[in-house]
Amino acid sequence: MAKKKMSILDFKKYKEEGKKFTYVTAYDYTMASIINDSETEVILVGDSLGMIMLGYAGTTAVTMEDMIHHTRPVVKGAPDTFIIGDMPFGSYNESIEQAIRNCSRLMKETGCDAIKLEGGADYAETIKAIVKAGVPVCGHIGLTPQTTSSLGGFKVQGGTPESAKKLIDDAKALEEAGCFGIVLECVPTVVGEAVSKAVSIPIMGIGAGPGVDCQVQVTQDMLGMYGDFKPKHAKFYAEVRKVMVDALNEFHKETQDGSFPTEENSFNKQVDLSSIYGGK
Repeated sequence: MAKKKMSILDFKKYKEEGKKFTYVTAYDYTMASIINDSETEVILVGDSLGMIMLGYAGTTAVTMEDMIHHTRPVVKGAPDTFIIGDMPFGSYNESIEQAIRNCSRLMKETGCDAIKLEGGADYAETIKAIVKAGVPVCGHIGLTPQTTSSLGGFKVQGGTPESAKKLIDDAKALEEAGCFGIVLECVPTVVGEAVSKAVSIPIMGIGAGPGVDCQVQVTQDMLGMYGDFKPKHAKFYAEVRKVMVDALNEFHKETQDGSFPTEENSFNKQVDLSSIYGGK
C-alpha cells in the first residue's frame, strides 16, 4: 500500500504531535522512485546537485534550468513523497519580483510541492511576498552553502551566544513571514534545540543534533556513495559504492572469461542464415 503523502498542514501538525520525520535528497527519477518506496516523507531536489550530479566545485554555478531539469523527473518518480525544489544562487535575491517569478516558475514547470531558499531575517519580506503569491516556502538558515565564502567556508554556525541568538531571531522572522518549516544546517546541538523550541513550525536539521523536529541527509552521504568521504553529520546506513564497484568488476571479469552472457541472458531463436551465405 502506498504511503500517505504529507501536506503543508502536516508539517506543523507533526511538530505539535512530537512526530519526527525524515527528509533526504534526490536528483533523478531512479533515486526518487527508491525513496518513494521507503517511509521517508520529504525529498529535497537540492542545489547540491551541482556537486553531486554535475561535478561543480560548489552550488553557485547551478541555474534555474538545472533545477527544473532535475526536479521534473523526481516529481514523476516520487508521487507519494512531499517534494521541495531548491532555489539556486542568484534566482531570488535581485528583487521581490524576480523571486516571485522564479519561485512560481519552479513550481509551475516541475510540479513540486514547495520551494526552499536560503537566508534569514533579511529575506523575510521577500518570503512574505512569495507566500502571498501562493508558493509554499521552506527556509534555510545556519550554514548556507550558497554563501559559504562570506561565512568563512563550511564551518559550524551559531557557536557564540550572539550568533546563536541571531539564528533564533532569524527562525522567528521566517516563521512570521510564512515559512512552513526551516532547514537548520551545521549548528551545535544546544542551538538546534533552542531554535526548535523558539518557533511553532518544524526545524529540519542537518548537523543540528537530535533536538530538532526532522532529520535531513544527503542521500549519497548516508548510502556511502563517496567511498571514504563522510561528513561529520552523516552516518553510513549502507556501503552502496562498494556494492556497485564490486558488481561492475564482476561483470568485467565474466565478460573476459566468457561466463557472461549465458543462455539465460541470450536470445536463442534459431534463424536460417543459409541464404546469406549462398547455402554454404
